[in-house]
Amino acid sequence: MSRSHLFSLRPGHAIREACVQEPYSSRRFAKDIMAGITVGIIAIPLAMALAIASGVAPQYGLYTAIIAGAVIALTGGSRYSISGPTAAFVVILYPIAQEYGLGGLLLATVMSGVLLLIMAVMRLGRFIEYIPEPVTLGFTGGIAVVIATLQVKDLFGLPIAAMPEHYWGKLAALVQAVPSLDAMSTLVAGVTLAIMLLWPRLKTAVPPHLPAVIVGSLLALWLNSQGASIDTIGSRFSYLLADGTSGSGIPPVLPEFILPWQRAGADGSPLVVSWNLIQALIPAAFAIAMLGAIESLLCAVVLDGMTGKRHSANSELLGQGLANIIAPFFGGITATAAIARSAANYRAGAESPVSAIVHSLVVVLALVALAGVLSYMPMPAMAALLLIVAWNMSEAPKAVHLLKTAPRGDVLVFLTCFSLTVALDMVIAITTGVLLAAVLFMREMARMTRVTDISTNLRVTQANLPAGWQVFKINGPLFFAAAERIFGELAALSKNARGFILYMDGVTLLDAGGLSALNKLLAACERDGTRIIIADLQFQPLRALARAGVAPVNGVSRFTHTLADALVQVGEH
Repeated sequence: MSRSHLFSLRPGHAIREACVQEPYSSRRFAKDIMAGITVGIIAIPLAMALAIASGVAPQYGLYTAIIAGAVIALTGGSRYSISGPTAAFVVILYPIAQEYGLGGLLLATVMSGVLLLIMAVMRLGRFIEYIPEPVTLGFTGGIAVVIATLQVKDLFGLPIAAMPEHYWGKLAALVQAVPSLDAMSTLVAGVTLAIMLLWPRLKTAVPPHLPAVIVGSLLALWLNSQGASIDTIGSRFSYLLADGTSGSGIPPVLPEFILPWQRAGADGSPLVVSWNLIQALIPAAFAIAMLGAIESLLCAVVLDGMTGKRHSANSELLGQGLANIIAPFFGGITATAAIARSAANYRAGAESPVSAIVHSLVVVLALVALAGVLSYMPMPAMAALLLIVAWNMSEAPKAVHLLKTAPRGDVLVFLTCFSLTVALDMVIAITTGVLLAAVLFMREMARMTRVTDISTNLRVTQANLPAGWQVFKINGPLFFAAAERIFGELAALSKNARGFILYMDGVTLLDAGGLSALNKLLAACERDGTRIIIADLQFQPLRALARAGVAPVNGVSRFTHTLADALVQVGEH
């Protein structure tokens, strides 16, 4: 079946399909290794930058790419997806980290993983079809604006101790701090940004953020040696290992198994788990699960379009759920499929999820062997990197096209989702956007449902319709939003008729609201002595009438298979 990918659930669907059902040769393995190395190098600075943007130390982003990236590759349903920390989660994770610390963030991630497993078991992956494009464009655009705003502090080296909780407070704090910007930090950010924008013109296979971050780091290192005070990963972050070893930057050790709730809370001491804490984290966990499901399945759909393959939506949710349960026990924060890294994986020649496993191993190697080097990465360069990430995820050209060409209802949905994401909360934005889109869709569908007097139609006049009889045709679904209006118009049109034929071959849907309105019409016809013949019912309306026990009433109502049969019966009468 062409839609079976929306309903199937099989652990490890992608790796089974790509490496077991299809012959897996040494040539394909070599291509996976090269693609995995490429995307692994891409993921290292991104994982650290996104962890910092989420309010935690950079090594937790690397742990996420290592653990979650491998688990999803082994258990998920999309063969080319690369998973790890993503920009979309920043707006959710940052407030959690500020209020509950790393321990609270990891606990919320575990809870979201459980929710994703439930969604997979309930086969909810198919519902990605029901999220309108204006909703996804709206909330991703809003997230991009929030991420970009959060980078301004490091981009210009502004001396802000702590950012306010709400967006408008953040803007006010940034504006007040602008006079204190650091020129050297701004220079490093500008050079990094310029290289990322100009590098693609060289049309090389090297992704632009790698030379940009390297040049930015070397520039910051030289400027700091000349007396500048540009913040780096090494100057901002420090670590303390279990054996008492301490250092600056990133610890050069593999992630260790620690219960998420034993990690530090907001006050620096181990988190104290309670029912009140669980209740407080449930909304955040729900938001993480919803966004993770949307982003991972959208990524899978994009990859399907690029490759011609089919993902298994519920299997992908299963893999995402398992990863977000397992990764927090090793310090990994929330993970989902990353569209940009996944597309780069496919373009680099990936053949199967093996490339994602290789990507995780590359990140492991960087963590163990290059931790000291990574500590020299400057915060302004990381902020510039995230600024480009925010711009790419905003899909601004597509949003502008929608604003110029889409119907007013879609524009309203987009602007609502965008505004609510920036000003309030992403969950509120998505919920409101989907509900608004549904209401506007129902309004349009209701407008499409019409009743027309076709008594002068050639087919009708040739049958010599008796005096006092009329024929009405209904086109469109008879559901609650349209039925009362349609039958009200019908009652007015047939006010002086002896009887009428209700031609319903254009009615594809009859819901409880339509059934109630039709029963009122039949009761009114019986009361007024008006005869009615209902002709040419489609399958769903016929089934609805049969289940409701609506039957012909002698001397009042009849049902016929076709309009021709109804006209013959009227002539005989």
